[in-house]
Amino acid sequence: MNHFILFLIGLLFFSSHSLNDLDKNMRIISIPEYKDQLKGFWLGQCIANMTGLVTEMDKIGNIGEIKTGKFYTSNDWGKLDEPNIFSPNQISEYSETIDFVFEQDGVWPADDDTDIEYMYQDLLLKNKTSFLTPTQIRSGWIKHIKIEEENFLWVSNQKAFDLMKEGVLPPETSDPNLNEHYEMIDAQLTTEIFGFLAPSRPDIALKMAELPILTTARYDAKWISQFYVSMYSLATTIDTKKDIKYNILTIADKSRYLLPETSYSSKMYDYVKGQYLDGKSWEEARDNVYERYQVESKDGYNITSKKLYCNGCFAAGINFAASLISLFWGEGNLKRTIKIGTLTGWDSDNPTSTWGGLIGFIIGKKGVEKEFNRKFSEKYFIHRTRQNFDYEVDDFDNMANNAIKIITNMVKNEINGRFDQENQLWYIPQVDQIK
Repeated sequence: MNHFILFLIGLLFFSSHSLNDLDKNMRIISIPEYKDQLKGFWLGQCIANMTGLVTEMDKIGNIGEIKTGKFYTSNDWGKLDEPNIFSPNQISEYSETIDFVFEQDGVWPADDDTDIEYMYQDLLLKNKTSFLTPTQIRSGWIKHIKIEEENFLWVSNQKAFDLMKEGVLPPETSDPNLNEHYEMIDAQLTTEIFGFLAPSRPDIALKMAELPILTTARYDAKWISQFYVSMYSLATTIDTKKDIKYNILTIADKSRYLLPETSYSSKMYDYVKGQYLDGKSWEEARDNVYERYQVESKDGYNITSKKLYCNGCFAAGINFAASLISLFWGEGNLKRTIKIGTLTGWDSDNPTSTWGGLIGFIIGKKGVEKEFNRKFSEKYFIHRTRQNFDYEVDDFDNMANNAIKIITNMVKNEINGRFDQENQLWYIPQVDQIK
């Protein structure tokens, strides 16, 4: 009997010891706290998106037929908006001045920086999967994107959609032989959310995002999109004992290794960060980026030689460099990051949306509202740009709950994690990740 009791005690000790060792290799995430962060993501992204739209395509340089004069500087914040390349005789419909823009009549309007992400989240939920198939992606695009009227698609997204209507499936929809716009920015603004759907596991996030990225992007445009997905996933791993500036730079450096050493995107990252470390102002860095990549075509960035409309102002590369300027010089401060992104130039609502969403997630909805010293509406008008969803007007609370369902499914079925329903916790196994 005594031996048996000793055996039981030893077994209990071993089991407890093993569980503790297991938990050491787990990241434990509070679901209620994560929900507030997801709501912060949607709110921060919407604020940044609407603000960036004021200056979208106002300033793209002076190469080719379209000349837009001197780039904006910090001194232009709060001043009158200038016309963009599409409407040269009128200022922005969102604001007469370059300033923060908030919800309209208590509702955030969907835009192409937020609505495809909404669609992908809905497709994952409705298909009860973590990994969308080519057929599921095509069916979702055909169902939710308008065909005959304004559909808020551009360049590679529009081309991919045209190919889908002809029966072509991803990833062939980004095949350079079929889609001449594969180098454009599209995948960067439609796939970041996959990082938040695999918290602390960029390996899983990148697997989830692989086909959605390849729906519209190849080569550097693909790698840049993967960089953003990784940063979003790693946002859950930040060291809360250190300031947000340190954490932003840390997860950016970790994600930089997804950019092949021979790619222009890796060289852009190193160049822009070098400007930041050298103490240049963000305006100096932006002007230097323009000269280096659009005027001099350095580091293999050859968009100018292709003589595209607006000199490739929608291209993945130049907008990646612009986004890094707002990221580094914004230093994790939400308002400063949005301001710099809005003023930097080119497709200015896209980088602002990406970093507004990331920082909004890190500080949560409560943190975003504290930054602006006000409460915001959570209503989101998805049917402004897309169609055939359960709600014409959704809300951040429901959108966050849907993401939590997707994550819970992923934790339980894809990574051998644990879902503690009683205490509302995820236990997510940690593995060796990107450097």
